[in-house]
Amino acid sequence: MTENSEKKTFILADYLRVRFKGVMQASAAFLNRLGLMPNTITLIGLLGNVGAAVLLAYGYFTWAGLLALLMGILDAVDGTMARLRNLPFEFGAFDDSVTDRYSELLIFGGLLFYYMRQNDWLMGFGVYLAAAGSVLVSYIRARAGAVGMDTKVGLLSRFER
Repeated sequence: MTENSEKKTFILADYLRVRFKGVMQASAAFLNRLGLMPNTITLIGLLGNVGAAVLLAYGYFTWAGLLALLMGILDAVDGTMARLRNLPFEFGAFDDSVTDRYSELLIFGGLLFYYMRQNDWLMGFGVYLAAAGSVLVSYIRARAGAVGMDTKVGLLSRFER
């Protein structure tokens, strides 16, 4: 590797985006034909994560995981819908990013509620640390971007987290 070459980092979300591009575009086109807007799909994803958080809070981990997985797929489709519609990128990307943070914190909140009901303070503290780390990743990336640092590096994206 030369001094000027860049190190390639494998990001699972990028790999899946390329691998399932055709399926995502077909799904996005279908939802667009139904008349749904990308931001509507984003909000449906947020509401689905509210449901997943409630399921987690009451210990239904398998159902919560399946629902959160489905909402993750919707999260990927909204951006594809916007691109197919040639909608402005900035607001949709901002809205999607903020909604993603709320979704993550809802999931962590459901887990925290569950473990506190079980009186499992160690796991509760672990959930708190995971939530703090998740929010800090986003903050650090935004702050680094604001001062001109490269923020497209790292091992894990939101998908992996």
